[in-house]
Order: sequence, then C-alpha cells, then structure tokens
Amino acid sequence: MSWISALLPVLCTLTVFCGSVLADVKARTCSEVRQAYSAKGFSLSNIPYQEISGEHLRICTPDYTCCTSEMEDKLSQQSKLEFENMVAETSHFLRTTFVSRHKKFDEFFRELLQNSEKSLNDMFIRTYGQLYLQNSEVFQDLFTELKRYYTGGNVNLEEMLNDFWARLLERIFQLVNPQYHFTEDYLECISKYTDQLKPFGDVPRKLKIQVTRAFVAARAFVQGLTVGREVANRVSKVIPTVGCIRALMKMMYCPYCHGLPTVKPCNNYCLNVMKGCLANQADLDTEWNLFIDAMLLAAERLEGPFNIEDVVDPIDVKISDAIMNMQENSMQVSAKVFQGCGQPKLLQHGRKSRSISKNFNIRFRPFSPDEYPNTAAGTNLDKLVTDVKEKLKLAKKFWSTLPYNICSDGNVIAGVPEEEDCWNGHTKGRYLPEIMNDGLTNQMNNPEVDVDITRPDTKIRQQIMALRVMTNKLKNAYNGNDVNFQDSIDEASGSGSGSGCIDETCPPEFDFATTEAPLGSNRSETKGSTAVRPSPHWLAIFVISGLLVLQRQWR
Repeated sequence: MSWISALLPVLCTLTVFCGSVLADVKARTCSEVRQAYSAKGFSLSNIPYQEISGEHLRICTPDYTCCTSEMEDKLSQQSKLEFENMVAETSHFLRTTFVSRHKKFDEFFRELLQNSEKSLNDMFIRTYGQLYLQNSEVFQDLFTELKRYYTGGNVNLEEMLNDFWARLLERIFQLVNPQYHFTEDYLECISKYTDQLKPFGDVPRKLKIQVTRAFVAARAFVQGLTVGREVANRVSKVIPTVGCIRALMKMMYCPYCHGLPTVKPCNNYCLNVMKGCLANQADLDTEWNLFIDAMLLAAERLEGPFNIEDVVDPIDVKISDAIMNMQENSMQVSAKVFQGCGQPKLLQHGRKSRSISKNFNIRFRPFSPDEYPNTAAGTNLDKLVTDVKEKLKLAKKFWSTLPYNICSDGNVIAGVPEEEDCWNGHTKGRYLPEIMNDGLTNQMNNPEVDVDITRPDTKIRQQIMALRVMTNKLKNAYNGNDVNFQDSIDEASGSGSGSGCIDETCPPEFDFATTEAPLGSNRSETKGSTAVRPSPHWLAIFVISGLLVLQRQWR
C-alpha cells in the first residue's frame, strides 16, 4: 500500500497538467476567427484551425495568432475600406444638406426671375400692346443681365440699371414727342440728363438699392451653398496615411488575430485613432465654423427688407410706376431736355417717328389667388431660409466632432459598461492613455497613430482657403457689397439706417425732382414752346396712368 501512497501525488500532478494542456488547446482554437473572417467574404483556404506562431505579423503583436501574413494584409485593407465608408456615411447628412439646399435655392431664384419676366411681359402686352412689343428688347435685356449676374457673370448691377433707365428714357421721350426727329447723338444727350432730371421719380434710386442688395445676397448665398457642397464632398473623401492604416488595422482586426473577434475597441482608444487619422480634417473646423456663421448672416439678408422675392416679384409694377412718373412729368422733362440738348427738328407734315397705340381700353387684369405665383419652385423664400438655417446650425463643429460621431457607433466600439472588456490595442482590458486634443499639431504624442505634424494635407489647406474666400464674400454681401465691385450708393439717402427703403416704409408718392427753370426769359420761352404742347395722342397716354394706378392697387 505504501507504493500506492507514493504514486498518488504523481497521478494528481499529471491530472492537473493534462487538464491545463487540454484547456490551453481549447483556448487556442481559431474556429470563431474563421467564422468571423468568412463572414467578411474572405476565403477560408489556408486559414489555421489553431493558433500559430506570430513571428510573421507586421502590425499585430507577434504572439501566437490565428492570422497568416495574407490574412493580416487583407484585414488591413478591409480596415482602410471600412474607415473610408464610416467617414462617408457619417458625413452623408452634411453633404446631402448642401447638395439639396443648393438645388432648391437655385431652382427658386431662377424660377422667380422667369415668373417676374413673364408677369411684366404679359402685363405690358395687355396694356401697351404693339407699342410695348416694339420696345420689348429694353426689358428683355434687363432680365437677361439679372440672370447673367446671378449665374456668376461679370455684371455691374449699378451700371446695368443705370443703362436700363437711360435706354427707357430715350424710348419714352420719343413716344411722348412723336412730332420730332431725334438723331442718335440727340438721344445720347437725353440719356445724360437721367440723373439730373429724375424723369422716373424716385423709383430708379430705390430699385437700384433693392436690386443690388437682393441680388448680391442671393448670388453670394447660392455660391456659398456651392462651396459648402464642394468642400464637404472633397474633405469626406479621405486618403488614410500608412500610419493611419496600421492604427486602423490594430484597432479593428488585431482582435481577430488574437482569437477575440467579438471584442470591440474601447471608446477612448477609438477616439485617439480617429483623431490621429482625421487630424487634418479637424484643422478645417475653425474656418468651417466662420463660414457657417457667415452663411447664417447672409440668410438674414434673404429674410430682411431686401429679400429677392419681395424685390423681383413686383418689379413689373415698380417699372410701370416709373413710366407713370415720366408721363406725368413729360412736359417739364421735355422742356429741360430741349433746353440742354437743343431744339430738335420737326418731322415733315403728316409724318411721325412713332405712333402711339390707341388700344388703351384693355384694363390690367389682376392675378387671381390661384394664378398668382406666390411661390416659385413649389415653395417660398421664408420656408427655404428657415429650413436651411436649421440645417446650417447643425453643420457647425462638424469636422472636430467627426471622430466622436464615428466612435459613438455601437457597431464600431464597445459600450460604456464594457470598458473593462474592450480591446485596448494589446489585449482585452481598460484603455489607459488620455484622449488627444483636436488638430494636427496636437497629435505629436498620439499613442496610436504615427502623425507627421510637419506635413499638413495640401488638399485640406486648399479647402481652408476656399472657405476663407467665400466667408469674405458672404460678409461683403451681408454689408451690401459685391466682391466684384463696391457699392457706391449713398445709403444715407435711403431709409436713414443705411439699408435703403422698401415699399412698406417709403412714402407711396413719387415727387418729381428736377432743377427749377432759371428765372426770367426761360420761363416764358418754355411756356410758349411747342415742345411742351401736348400731342394729339397725349390724352390717350394719360389715360393709361390712371389704369396703372388701379393696377398697382390690385397687385
């Protein structure tokens, strides 16, 4: 019995040893890894069933492993692809916001101009008939130039509007003085008196301020949406560096190689990897936030007294008001022009340079509620601006918060309750290093990603410059200045606040402002001049003035 007693310790030792060997063999199986690897779409050929020596590994810790060199390479490429997809998916909302809102605003502004031109054309045809058709190119050119400016053309709005009123004065002056022959030189002389005589009342000054402010703001805002769209698209297409790819592989798939395919990265570990990989994108954030603030300021201009909808939609009525002023004051205007440019030659008896239409019995027909285009592109400006402001506010700090948004995805990282059981880059356990700050220079001591802080991403720097230029343009637009030319309008002569005046706040009447005729002989000469004697057709023109007043009230 003594020999049995002597063997008992040996047997027990062997039993414990065998049990530990069996347990170790069970722990080293790669069945879970093979299953997870296959689920990624990879072939299982040449994939080990049990852990092998990891001396061949170049990224993961070279312990016993379930990964071959080929597996590590494939998983490394997979981590790169998934990272690119994560950035694209996380930025999808931002990119689609700028794409969709640009499309809506652009459609709205274009249709608004189209509706306004059609409204003017229809109204003037009904009112003036053939007389308007013979001079319609003056109005067509106005809208052509407005469209060209909006689409980015090199158009000086102030000069263009001055030219429009000068041309209109030439045409109307001939119509109210049909008994005279006017040469091209004489017509050019007439246009020089536009500012001095103010034949159209205060309409041109008010409209110049309104159109300039409205179109500068609208064009800058749409261009801002374009720039935001392009920046978001380009920056979202990340090209990870070699150091980033190594860190991604280590975070996402080294758990596979260590036989822990179901263990997800710790949250803070994920943040340091993403902050290192997206360091250049985070540097965009400062300029991006300034750009968003400038866009919100420009949006205020679209809501204010110079919003393009309130300016463009009634432009036909404003022009008709100007024509009324010219008609009402044509005698004084003619006298001043004849005084300054000389007495024109009378046409031969029985001839007239232009015939004024007698078909003034067609009254302006106001739009019915169903007909009137109270919206363009199926919406209105207030709705568009309210919507885009909400979306723009959500876009602030997007690039600096991008790592946090990616690492908040439960499919990427372990939850907070699992901080002790998450992958920390080496094993399953708590992640101890501190979280890095944002931006390239703050990644010098990033424990996870090897970042060269001396070589900023050229593409990102280009986008920063694009944002800076656009921000400056938006600020200019907010102040009423186009970057292509400085607004020379004396704003103090407007509403007193530097913003001009609008229909609701300006006096409805348009007083004729002109230089008084000199005392003495000129008054008697003017009184007896045939230049101010109404032509046989003048009464017909005067009738239309009343109709225009009614039309203005109906609109």
